[in-house]
Amino acid sequence: MKTMLAMISNALCRMTGRNAGAQTVSELLSDLSEFVDLTSPAPPATTQTQRLPPKPPPPPVSTRAAAAPLVSGSADQLDGPVRTPRVVVSRSFADFTPQATFDIKKCDLHGLEEGPPVKAELTREQGLQYYRTMQTVRRMELKADQLYKQKIIRGFCHLYDGQEACAAGIEAAINPSDHLITAYRAHGYTYTRGISVKEILAELTGRRGGVAKGKGGSMHMYAPHFYGGNGIVGAQVPLGAGVALACQYQGNNQVCITLYGDGAANQGQLFESFNMAALWKLPCIFICENNKYGMGTSVERAAASTDYYKRGDFIPGLRVDGMDVLCVREATKFAADHCRAGKGPVVMELQTYRYHGHSMSDPGVSYRTREEIQEVRSKSDPISMLKERMLSHNMASVEEFKEIDIEIRKHVEEATQFATSDPEPPLEELCNHIFSSDPPLEVRGTNPWSKLKSVS
Repeated sequence: MKTMLAMISNALCRMTGRNAGAQTVSELLSDLSEFVDLTSPAPPATTQTQRLPPKPPPPPVSTRAAAAPLVSGSADQLDGPVRTPRVVVSRSFADFTPQATFDIKKCDLHGLEEGPPVKAELTREQGLQYYRTMQTVRRMELKADQLYKQKIIRGFCHLYDGQEACAAGIEAAINPSDHLITAYRAHGYTYTRGISVKEILAELTGRRGGVAKGKGGSMHMYAPHFYGGNGIVGAQVPLGAGVALACQYQGNNQVCITLYGDGAANQGQLFESFNMAALWKLPCIFICENNKYGMGTSVERAAASTDYYKRGDFIPGLRVDGMDVLCVREATKFAADHCRAGKGPVVMELQTYRYHGHSMSDPGVSYRTREEIQEVRSKSDPISMLKERMLSHNMASVEEFKEIDIEIRKHVEEATQFATSDPEPPLEELCNHIFSSDPPLEVRGTNPWSKLKSVS
């Protein structure tokens, strides 16, 4: 024991420049505590990035574990029995692996000689960001479920939980200046495109502080370069092709992500859009989010061919594991590079799964079993998959993930307080925002200056 004490004490002396070493265990612990206080770096300052989406307030443990004192006990206690000091081990940023490479599932290809890579690099910072994004979307959707059941959210409400890897992976692979348009299951993309949880929930509750001033609701949210959720099945696909045509016309090297579900994949307007995009080589990535069910009908009962990535015929296609954020990211990068190179559009199929029903009015278990849902949650959950990867490669700690979860829960609760207390838009604003400028002609009932009176 004395030999070990002398070795540790001498090592501390060499590192601190002291001459005399510790003679007792208590003195050694005191030296250790002082050494940690002197050498532990301060937590890095949080820098404001320009990358979307907005993050909730950073957790107490961001890039390193909080430096807890190595010695805790009753050193300052003057009364009572003297207790043996307890050594608490803390972890610093240097303890974690900064970057790792993971094997990912190979994409099925159509009309392509080469596809996305089968290995993906992930930094610790990227992993934590993807985790925060997906966990925030998950918690936001679960809160929307609760508010709907309390009849605070009314009307249509289509939730995105289970499909978070699609939104997070796509956003990680494109630029904020690129464009995105989707269907009515739009909450996740509204968040990744830069809108805060507070504005999304306030829009769901029809409040003035919502992203669309409380007048759009679940299906109609918008942001810069984000053209919202669209309620008409498949209607957003030709619109997305039009956005891609504008990108080509302006020569800005931007692409348009055009999303639709497997239920919309049989719409005729999709194939008209595919044809024009192929002829004009538009920089458009047509993405089918195949969550296995169009409303309450399984894909096998709705489509003679469920190979949605082949539906473009002369357009190259990819079938991707949509539950793996790294697979989605690499495939989207590949498709975006293809478009930016002037090679024309790409059709992608993301194989994913929704945990809720088609909408809040659909229990989701009348056409599929609870066991099926539970099996997907236990084997393919996108958040759990990323978390386990990072833990297995020592890229983060369990405690760190817990801190992030607590912070996100708090952030969503604060957003909920705003969404339930903010006032509704006043009646006189009902006709505003119909035109981007002055209305070109007099249309009955749409004049922003019309005086409206409530008859209720």
